[in-house]
Amino acid sequence: MYKLINKIKKDTGNSTDIQYKKLNINKEEITIIYSEVLTSSTSINDFILRPLLVTNNINIENLPINNIEKIKDYKTILKRLLSGFTILLYKDDIYTLETRIGLSRGISIPTTETSLRGPKDAFCEHFNTNLGLIRKRIPSKHLFIKNYSIGRHTKTTVGLLYMNNIVNKEYLTKVSKKLASINIDGIIDSGYIKRYIEERKSIFPSVISTERCDMVAQALLEGKICILVDNSCYILILPTFFIDYFHTPDDYYQKPIHISFIRIIRLLGFLVSILLPSFYIATTTINNDVLTTSLLTSFISQRKLVPFPSLIEATILSISFEILRESDVRSSTSSAVSILGGIVLGEAAVEAGIVSPIMIIVIAISAISGLLFSSVEMISAIRWWRYIFMFLGAIFGLYGMYIGIIIFIVSLEKTNINDYPYLYPFSPINFYELKDSFIKKTTKDKKRNELLTKNITRGKEL
Repeated sequence: MYKLINKIKKDTGNSTDIQYKKLNINKEEITIIYSEVLTSSTSINDFILRPLLVTNNINIENLPINNIEKIKDYKTILKRLLSGFTILLYKDDIYTLETRIGLSRGISIPTTETSLRGPKDAFCEHFNTNLGLIRKRIPSKHLFIKNYSIGRHTKTTVGLLYMNNIVNKEYLTKVSKKLASINIDGIIDSGYIKRYIEERKSIFPSVISTERCDMVAQALLEGKICILVDNSCYILILPTFFIDYFHTPDDYYQKPIHISFIRIIRLLGFLVSILLPSFYIATTTINNDVLTTSLLTSFISQRKLVPFPSLIEATILSISFEILRESDVRSSTSSAVSILGGIVLGEAAVEAGIVSPIMIIVIAISAISGLLFSSVEMISAIRWWRYIFMFLGAIFGLYGMYIGIIIFIVSLEKTNINDYPYLYPFSPINFYELKDSFIKKTTKDKKRNELLTKNITRGKEL
């Protein structure tokens, strides 16, 4: 017993939060070891110490506390101690008793993915709570979870969640092998896992990260795989397709005609975000004949005092907008400061002749259109393609835009996410899945995506 205590003290650096207490009960000695920052003092007092002192009898296995286990392996003992368990030493026996305190926040509403008509509960940083939110929605025996302990120092619990009767087993094996092969010091958030499983050949996102419970439930029932990471409120969904970023869970709670309009708006916003600055630069610098005389005259008069080419002007404004957006996200002050700063700086820049009013309008519309998406990775991809189109438009005019569009489509078409075509159902084309693409038609949702599962008929048991 004393050798074990000394070894724990040595391995933990005699940390001050690790407490060692000895008790004499009925002339017999027991020792409890616990971390005071990870354990509940109420649980220790009410469910361990008080029952032992009141009965004056040492019967560990009958204590009114959950998860009592006799353990001999030292590594397991140390892991349990640093996970909030209480270690109880009695004679030659070593027991671990679960007395963890809840250090995570409670269930709250989604903060980054606003729910208009759907459920208002979102994931938190507690693994079991997140798993419970999913099982509450899918109380099925086919909902399987496989746990991994990843991180040399953190030993973070990572759960691979899937519907066993729907999921593609070959894809499940690939993802499972990727998780098992991860060798890193620690996992702090699900973003660490994402780096190892996402497709790196494309700047567009290949893994969805969400805090919405209904989105995860929908994905599981489609045959997708979800990854839960302890201490992270974001769940990973894979595989993902390009069209998925134009959909939200709320789309399935409203009439198709309304959703079709919203999805078309998202598509237009996407196109405007990446093409509008390039179109303006191309038409005002090279292809002047595309514009009417009155409109061209208006643009030229506004740019008369601007000392920079259109490309430099657009780049300066785009970077300025990104600085304002980033400061608004990272700063603890009100967003009104960023809005006021943008208005004042924009007006001052126009009066100083640094930028033209029409360029401010173009960049503002383009940047705001890109914010229609909740995925940070999609917004970043749009930003990069906007700059690519701007440079092509400045050098080759409208022909540069056409070249950029061809490169854009070809790059998406050639992108495969673990052998899944990223542009599906457009390439290869699937007419049934097209009913739920940009235009949502009224269907009874009888089939699932045939790429994701062999069980394509909903409600059918395999």
